[in-house]
This record gives sequence, structure tokens and C-alpha cells, in this order.
Amino acid sequence: MPESVSSPLDAIAKKIIEELQADGRASYASIGKTVGLSEAAVRNRVQKLNESGLLQIVAVTDPLKLGFSRQALIGIRCTGDTQALAEQLGRCPEIDYVVLTAGSFDILIEVVCEDDDHLLRILNQQVRTHPEVTGTETLVYLKLVKQQYNWGTR
Repeated sequence: MPESVSSPLDAIAKKIIEELQADGRASYASIGKTVGLSEAAVRNRVQKLNESGLLQIVAVTDPLKLGFSRQALIGIRCTGDTQALAEQLGRCPEIDYVVLTAGSFDILIEVVCEDDDHLLRILNQQVRTHPEVTGTETLVYLKLVKQQYNWGTR
């Protein structure tokens, strides 16, 4: 995903994104009717948004229904090059979110695990093994109350 966008989105691109956020399976024809473009023009714009890294169309799943009973946010304190460590952690398949932060933690990661044993293995074998990690704090999710993906176009 690119760090910044060279030009702002126009109103039509924003509306296309909003339509896809509401229904990622919406047809280009139906989106075209809403935004006032042809099916081909919408397809072209979506392709350009995708290629630029501004838009990614994915299937969002419910981890609990897939057998992953434990999710957690892990705050990491470290020394040295935080970006290099974040990139290394990002290569771990169980880690689905990595962000550099300012404040109490240098890095925050989110993990989706089968159970508590799986979470412990990730902590001990994927996170704490890095010599630059000086401490971690694990925040276990008890219940997901809200998660949305419809931000970013307003």
C-alpha cells in the first residue's frame, strides 16, 4: 500500500469507492448507473484505483466462524530500527496488522489465532525472539463490538 497519494480523489472516484464499500460484489453496470458512468468507465476507474494501491477488494471473513477463537492486539516496545522490525513482523502470516506508533509502544500488531496456545506460540516464537524487542503487552479481544470499512472517502 503506498504511503501517500499524489492527487486527491475526485467526487466520482469517491462515490465508486463508497458503492464498493457498501457492496463489494456490486456490478460495474449498477455502480455506473449510480455515478453516471458507463460500465466500461467504472471498470477502468476501479482497475486504476486498484493498481495505484488506493483500493483493494477482498472478502472479509469472521474469524470466529472460521475456527479462530482468539484475537489480540500486541503492543511492542523495542530498540533500534522500528521500521525494520515492523517489516520483519509483517512477514509472519499470523500477524494481520502492523503499525508503527508514537507513545507507550513502538509497534502495534494484531493477530488472529486458533486458541490461547497458538497466541502463546506467536508471542514466544515470532515476536519475543527478536533481540530488539524489550517488552510486549497483549490485549486479548473478548468481543468485537464494531468493525467497519466504510471510511476514507468523506
